[in-house]
Amino acid sequence: MKQILTLAVCLISFAIFSQDEKIDELTVQLTYLNPDSTKVDKSLILISKLYDVKDYDKALLYVNQTSKLAKDLNYIKGLAESNYYRALIYTEHNDYFNAIDNYKKSRDLYLQISDTLGVAKVSNSIGLVEIRRGNYAIGLQNSLSAIDIFEKQHLQDELSTAYNNLAEAYHKTNQIDKAIEFNFKALEVRKQIQDKNGIKSSTKNIAELYSLLKEHRKAIEYYEKALDILNPKTDQDLRGEILPKLGSEYLRFKEYDKASEYLVEGLKYNRKQDNKEGVLRALNAIGNLNLQKKKVKLAEKQLNEAYAIAQKTNNKTELLENYKLHIALDSTRGYFQNAFFWQNKFYNLKDSLSKIDQPVFPTDVAALDLITKNNTETNSSNPLKSNQQTPLLKSSTNWLNNPYIIYGAIGLFTLLTALLIFSFIKAKSHREELEIQKERFAEELVRTDAILEQTHHLEEVNQVKDKLFSIVSHDLKDSISSIKAFLDLLKEGSISKDEFYELIPELSENANNASSLLFNLLNWSKSQMQNLEPKPELFNIQDVFHSKMALVEQKVEDKRIVLIDESQRDFIYADRSMVEIVIQNLITNAVKFSRTGDVITISNIDVNGKALICIEDSGVGIAKDNIDKLFAAHKNFTTTGTKNEKGTGLGLTIAKDLVELNNGRIWVESTQNVGSKFFVELPKAESKV
Repeated sequence: MKQILTLAVCLISFAIFSQDEKIDELTVQLTYLNPDSTKVDKSLILISKLYDVKDYDKALLYVNQTSKLAKDLNYIKGLAESNYYRALIYTEHNDYFNAIDNYKKSRDLYLQISDTLGVAKVSNSIGLVEIRRGNYAIGLQNSLSAIDIFEKQHLQDELSTAYNNLAEAYHKTNQIDKAIEFNFKALEVRKQIQDKNGIKSSTKNIAELYSLLKEHRKAIEYYEKALDILNPKTDQDLRGEILPKLGSEYLRFKEYDKASEYLVEGLKYNRKQDNKEGVLRALNAIGNLNLQKKKVKLAEKQLNEAYAIAQKTNNKTELLENYKLHIALDSTRGYFQNAFFWQNKFYNLKDSLSKIDQPVFPTDVAALDLITKNNTETNSSNPLKSNQQTPLLKSSTNWLNNPYIIYGAIGLFTLLTALLIFSFIKAKSHREELEIQKERFAEELVRTDAILEQTHHLEEVNQVKDKLFSIVSHDLKDSISSIKAFLDLLKEGSISKDEFYELIPELSENANNASSLLFNLLNWSKSQMQNLEPKPELFNIQDVFHSKMALVEQKVEDKRIVLIDESQRDFIYADRSMVEIVIQNLITNAVKFSRTGDVITISNIDVNGKALICIEDSGVGIAKDNIDKLFAAHKNFTTTGTKNEKGTGLGLTIAKDLVELNNGRIWVESTQNVGSKFFVELPKAESKV
């Protein structure tokens, strides 16, 4: 192995030495040559060698000397070639303005001597520069015009570059079929001239384009072909790019073993090379793989790392993919609020990327030639620009010498001016009338809206009234009737006192239900009539938690529920009695919908200067279809608890109203048969608004 490396180093050193020797030889020869066209040609060969070894500064020095000599000799071809090399050097320095300027000068000079090959060479280079700058229409036009000449003269090196330019332009303008066609043409030529780097690049490009066309089996085929021809020592970046992409293609077919093999190798490889883009691509793909295999924790870790890298590298394509995977991750875990957060980010980024303008332009030489031809014919056939110009000028001169025509023109002008003034005054009057009508219409519209709003409010009040009567006539009647029935039995002597004492817990439960119902109804009806004004104060929320947890101790014990208190001392600025109603309602609901052995956790944290309260249970959860009904006043939605506990359907509606009265908000995240989390966000200080 050491011998092979030594030999390689020697060969490279010999090649460099040979190249330097050739440059030195040409430099010496130039010194003794007379200042004629031969010296210009020899100098151009030296410039070419310096350009090949990337000694651009020295090459530019010789270009300037050669250009001056060619100009003095009026040697057009030498002047065209020196301008061409100057443009190439400016291109390497990314100075596209000067590059284009010198390319155009070079092409004009080649046109003077009818050097079609020189024109094609320059056009192809301009095409490459314009494509790099994003001017795909101009780039395509230049490359297409060059290809025709290269194909006729069988210039394989130039054809390879031109085909590649076209493929890139078609790709950038979403003409994927055309891009694949010209990549295949470039690949064929590169195989003929044994351009190894070009073969690798074209093969990889074809794979990527097939992936865009959703022909994923073909994408796999060409990614694997590209991998087979890569050199592990010199093509490390390309290998790091291809491995995650190939793994992602296998993942589309749910071939997890193959996908995992390439993705893991790609991640390790890119980490080793410290290739951030490759690591990002691999992490996104492996996160997707683990998500599909239900390894949620591992997927979360990988996607979070990918998200951090995507933000640092500003890779918007992979960032968009990361957002999409985060949506799937949080939806799988039932974290719908988080999923909604990622979904907003996804669509915002997608919209910004889709706003990039992609021009449409002619795609063949014939179309471009036709445009040029039509322009030429139009100019040559326009009679007003040639023979008829002088008679027209003479005729107009004669008209100016006729006084009747002049007086007539003045009269006509005066009449037109008067008509114009009259029209303007009439239009102004009409416009003012229109403005008055518009104002009247706006006033009528406001009055109509007010009437509609009042009607809507009355309808809502009527619905509230109907709901109150409905609840009172059913739930309240049931609770009180049950109590009365027990008392009548005792009064009639149908049950003994001992038996009655056994029924006291049930009587107490019914009395509590009736009391709770009345309390909720009164508070809610007050809030609906806008008579319930909050009286905010600073108080410790932990004290509220403790007092409300004490009220459910018996039920918690009966159901053998595990009640975990993770609350902490923190002060809230709100109406304490209202907050107590909300907390009591949420804790009671958590107990109501928890099964034997379930867990209820009560906590509070500071989020952006506000208190975030969470009442979490591992109970029966809420069906997705029912979540929207929970806080809606017009739904009156209720279900029985795990031990057939009844409810009014008003508790969460009241809670929502009370929280919002205190400048807060309330929401829920729930998964059926997994549990629910009710969140309440409240201010910690008086609003400055």
